[in-house]
Amino acid sequence: MTDLRAGKRVLTPIQATAIVPSVSDQLICSRIWAADQSPPAAEPLWRGENYRHERIRLAYLSADFHSHATAALMAGVFEAHDRQRFETIAVSYGPDDGSFMRARLTSAFDRFLDVRNKSDLEIGRMLRAHEVDIAIDLKGYTQDSRSGILALRAAPVQVHYLGFPGTMGAPYVDYILADRTVIPAEHVSQYSERIVTLPDSYQCNDRARPIAPVTPSRADAGLPETGFVFCSFNNSFKIGPQLFDLWMRLLKQVDASVLWLLQDNPAAARNLKREAERRGVAADRLVFAPRDNLDRHLARQRLADLFLDTLPYGAHTTASDALWAGVPVLTCAGDTFAGRVAASLLHAAGLPEMITYTLDDYEELALKLVRDAGTLSAITRKLRDNRETSPLFDTVRITRHLEAAYTHMWERSQRGESPEHFAVAPLP
Repeated sequence: MTDLRAGKRVLTPIQATAIVPSVSDQLICSRIWAADQSPPAAEPLWRGENYRHERIRLAYLSADFHSHATAALMAGVFEAHDRQRFETIAVSYGPDDGSFMRARLTSAFDRFLDVRNKSDLEIGRMLRAHEVDIAIDLKGYTQDSRSGILALRAAPVQVHYLGFPGTMGAPYVDYILADRTVIPAEHVSQYSERIVTLPDSYQCNDRARPIAPVTPSRADAGLPETGFVFCSFNNSFKIGPQLFDLWMRLLKQVDASVLWLLQDNPAAARNLKREAERRGVAADRLVFAPRDNLDRHLARQRLADLFLDTLPYGAHTTASDALWAGVPVLTCAGDTFAGRVAASLLHAAGLPEMITYTLDDYEELALKLVRDAGTLSAITRKLRDNRETSPLFDTVRITRHLEAAYTHMWERSQRGESPEHFAVAPLP
């Protein structure tokens, strides 16, 4: 951390979310990156004009308007926007994969702009020409991001949402959409943006996400016929030594149990099996699930008994997937946005009892849930009862909350007022 705190560019912001457990250090990293990679334009494209439209013009910027986790979360929101009050524009600089999701997204917007072959400046000029009121960036500093578009200041209001779990550290990003769990009051000063605190959870979900009608057998999924199934379908880069040690202790203490992980990187799978054996756990007690279509993946998750979250970078879309499939998620809330998302989701799902705050408590609760079948069954039943009624999966509700946030931002901009921290009142 010494070089980072000295102002040196030693890692990317997305790397920092995975290995830097301090929000203040993550802010330093993002500020260095923003100043180096995408400094503010000397001459902003938007010069302070007030647009006068019948509807507020929203432009969503992303490379992920195809079969992608962000699209899986956001598709329902795009469709649920109030078209009498908002005009929606997709600014897509990613691939067209020809998928059902791409077709669904293309039809979800008033205008869908495929700009993958255009420069940042060309895209910025398009936003200015379309007189976009609010530009919402869904990438942040994740793969294929283009923060240089925001650096041009092509819109009066510029917002950072969903894709990147942390501050962008950039003076041209006005707001970040969050909630009181992912950004508690004591962390507000560690964000360069103004914080918009949404009710429930900041993370949207698409209630229309299908789950395949047939749940495969355990044998079909490569699982043993009996025994407790822990699962964690996070990307392998989120699995650190301290947490893996804990997971291996769980397997040792729970006879015939297995840990079900995502098969995404053959080298990572080999390494994890080797590390399990070094800790006295047979390699075959780690079972790897190959990637599959989302509806089938959700269906097979029902074979798991308990989803184990990671730390310091926890489950985001994968936690929503598990909860939507009816699998309880156990988390340990960390000190950064990336490590607090599952806690946010669990609050919105009505399961705060599944949130711990130390790894010792996380391990203790995992063992309690394994050994007390009645408690785990009650939590699983509660989750499945809440699935249709909890705020977490109420797509229309979160869309209205987002619209309330956008409206407040727009009204301040129309009055010539600077961005401010504010909270959105929950719908009754």
